[in-house]
Amino acid sequence: MWLVATTWASLPDRVRERADQLVLQDRRFEAVREIWDCGIEPRPSLGDCQVIVAERYRELGDRVHRTPERPRDLATLIGQVQALPGRPAAIEAFWDGDTQGWFVILAAAMTEPQAEVDLAFIRHGGDLRLFNGQAPPWPEALEAETTGRALAQHFGVPFHFASPDTPDDEAPRWRESR
Repeated sequence: MWLVATTWASLPDRVRERADQLVLQDRRFEAVREIWDCGIEPRPSLGDCQVIVAERYRELGDRVHRTPERPRDLATLIGQVQALPGRPAAIEAFWDGDTQGWFVILAAAMTEPQAEVDLAFIRHGGDLRLFNGQAPPWPEALEAETTGRALAQHFGVPFHFASPDTPDDEAPRWRESR
């Protein structure tokens, strides 16, 4: 934590002010970039920038205007898929991760045009769950599997989730498994 405090203190006032503005707007990646591109030497590592921004989130707490999650109830997701050009070939769930931890993406695999459309990002906490014994089980996987199966059934297409029990961002995807 000493390194974070020292690096934060060494940033120009304008950079600290802008980074805090971005955090207050829940624009995490832009805040990281603000610090990363600030021009001080030695340049903080990307990891240090991420830790600094995470600390600013903790420090600013309730003042952060969190971006609301997109609705991911079945009716909303059906509407999203119906609004797509063409019909889905499959509904797929797969793991991904970022600096906050693992999450599951629920997506529609399209054939005409061949594309993948992200429908929902499902996260039920950060990776701290691994250290305090709250994961596994992975509730985001259960939600993705339940909702994904119902969505696939509604459209009469297969549902694919190669790694429902363990986060694995290299598990075979639907197109690869056909």
